[in-house]
Amino acid sequence: MYEVHVLTNFDIVLRMGLGFLAGAIIGFERSSQRQVAGLRTHILIATGATLLMLLSIYLPQYYNPLRTSDPGRIAAQVVSGIGFLGAGAIIRLGNNIRGLTTAASLWFVAAVGLAVGGGLFLVAGIAEGIGLMTLVALNKLEKKIFPSGRFKMLVISYRDNSASTKEALDIIKDSGIQVQSIDVNQGSKDNKGTKLRLLVRIPNTIDIATIARTIKASGNVGKVEIKEKY
Repeated sequence: MYEVHVLTNFDIVLRMGLGFLAGAIIGFERSSQRQVAGLRTHILIATGATLLMLLSIYLPQYYNPLRTSDPGRIAAQVVSGIGFLGAGAIIRLGNNIRGLTTAASLWFVAAVGLAVGGGLFLVAGIAEGIGLMTLVALNKLEKKIFPSGRFKMLVISYRDNSASTKEALDIIKDSGIQVQSIDVNQGSKDNKGTKLRLLVRIPNTIDIATIARTIKASGNVGKVEIKEKY
């Protein structure tokens, strides 16, 4: 017969505070990368998971003295339910998918929150350290070993509806820029002008400003804009 630890007010406050801290650490890193789910989102998820884990432990102790209930039932719902939030962090632009790492970090902080709520402080601390190392240190190592380009949204505005986009696309292709997705919007009779929106991957060795000036000098282009990928 083992002794069951009964939750005290100190336990609850401590675990909620640690859950907040766990979410804040990962969330701060995501916010620094300008991700769709940042500091506040990660704090709310980690703290909420901690609260639900505490609730899973507290309810059987308070309402069921025999403690025959399974305290993992609510926690199991957190694991499956967090997938909906993770899906909201994933953005698909053409053939390019962004936000998978942020979705994984949301799922991860929920797991850390459950561990904190369950009193597994050492496990939660180790996991938090591994998660932070993965997002920060391994991110730099990955970029060094597998260098990637910058993702930008290139918007080319033409002066009329009958403009050909072939010349601009040829310039982009010949420069080594990879086009991930293309969206063409043609104006109406009252509002003339064609707008070409391209999600492009630009190698770090290419000066996108020079390419933009070359495109603007081509046929019938009124304006070229370079925007962030979101």
